[in-house]
Amino acid sequence: MAEKTQSPRHSLLDLAPLELDCMNTLWPMGEATVREIRDRLAPRRARAYTTIMTIMDRLARKGIVERRKAGRAYVYRPRLAVEEARAQALGQVLENFFGGSKEALLAQLGNGSSAHAAAGAPAGAAPIPSQVDAAETFSRERLDNPTA
Repeated sequence: MAEKTQSPRHSLLDLAPLELDCMNTLWPMGEATVREIRDRLAPRRARAYTTIMTIMDRLARKGIVERRKAGRAYVYRPRLAVEEARAQALGQVLENFFGGSKEALLAQLGNGSSAHAAAGAPAGAAPIPSQVDAAETFSRERLDNPTA
């Protein structure tokens, strides 16, 4: 039976932390087997082969990756380049959280916000996006403890 092909119908924002970690591992590799992905993930996030196999199967069913049979293993490759995925995810954040307003997004990140000025930053100084730091911390915590 032929593998069903579909467009990437799921948002990257909908990916579970381990799914996103697998994608972030796969993108620089271009294409890889489950074993190669698991081996690359192991130093920072050791998981069983079958766990990564299940995640990659889910990503294939969601249309995020393509796979082809190579001997006894599947070789996976992303259906979107990392730049396209980032643009898509950022576009969704912009639309869904900021009503399409780039100005509101920039203000939230600290560019020209009163919080930035209140922090004593000189006029024209580059903002320190504390919200981004908080989001990264939250993401790391979710990656380290996916059941939380």
